[in-house]
Amino acid sequence: MTSLVSIEPSDDPVGDLLNILDVRPVGSATISASFDEDGERRVDLGQSGADLFVGESQPQPHGRIFGGQVLAQCIVAAGRTVGEINPGVPRHIHSLHGYFLRPGDAAQPVRFAVERLRDGGSFSARRVHAIQNGAPILSVIMSFQEDAGGIDHQVTMPDVPAPESLPTTADIVGDIDHPMAQHWARGRAVDVRHVEGGLYLAPADERQPFQNLWMRTLREVPNDPLLSAAILAYASDYSMLEAAMRANGIAWSSPGYRAASLDHAMWFHRPVDLTQWILFAQESPSTSGGRGLGVGRMFTEDGTLVATVAQEGMMRLKDAPRP
Repeated sequence: MTSLVSIEPSDDPVGDLLNILDVRPVGSATISASFDEDGERRVDLGQSGADLFVGESQPQPHGRIFGGQVLAQCIVAAGRTVGEINPGVPRHIHSLHGYFLRPGDAAQPVRFAVERLRDGGSFSARRVHAIQNGAPILSVIMSFQEDAGGIDHQVTMPDVPAPESLPTTADIVGDIDHPMAQHWARGRAVDVRHVEGGLYLAPADERQPFQNLWMRTLREVPNDPLLSAAILAYASDYSMLEAAMRANGIAWSSPGYRAASLDHAMWFHRPVDLTQWILFAQESPSTSGGRGLGVGRMFTEDGTLVATVAQEGMMRLKDAPRP
């Protein structure tokens, strides 16, 4: 079992997150592909350019990179290659689909190779590989679109208690002298408040495949649509497996419990400001085969649906007593 290390609490977790998301351009590369056909003729599949970026990693008690960090950095790297294809008309991310391929090392930086797959009349597509030690740890395709009008509808936000009436994570685990408890309580840039109670220390009293939580950044951040989308994706990875955990009587501290994100999909419907409270309404349609599926919808306090998220993750109970 990996030993945990204590992380010195930051005076400004939001500032630390903003620094990590500010990935730096470091050059470009050419990617080519070909194969031998029938052992006689080599077929050229073409070439594509890649813009290269590098970003630092957040320290983690268990030493593995937080998947939401790498996902958010990929968004920023891709977005910085889009800009305004048509002068004066920005393109904003509207969807992403990615796979987590390998564990990342939180003690090392991450390099990002952004391929410009297509720039059409109103949409742009990008593929990003996040790389450590010469191998991809995350591969994601994203699509960006210019603002457009048209038909409009959305589902209704659940009726839940206001965030100010709920305890913070620090209220729940802040007094526990344990590296993970202190990281949950003081190391995160986003304030998370569970409506049905957190799963940090014990399973939920009632086994049900859904939950609601409120979240927002601890302080103001720059008003930048790309940065807002990145922070929203970052925070979405905190809890996507919790509805499945809740349904199966599992807490983060359950003996032998191991979890890891396998893939992540996200659709950005409307502009978002994570410095204001966002309700994350989550459910888990299924757990099977050592995997759990989570689906969530994100609403502003006034009920506007801003994003939808889906994630499947590995969920294993190793050497744990059966109930």
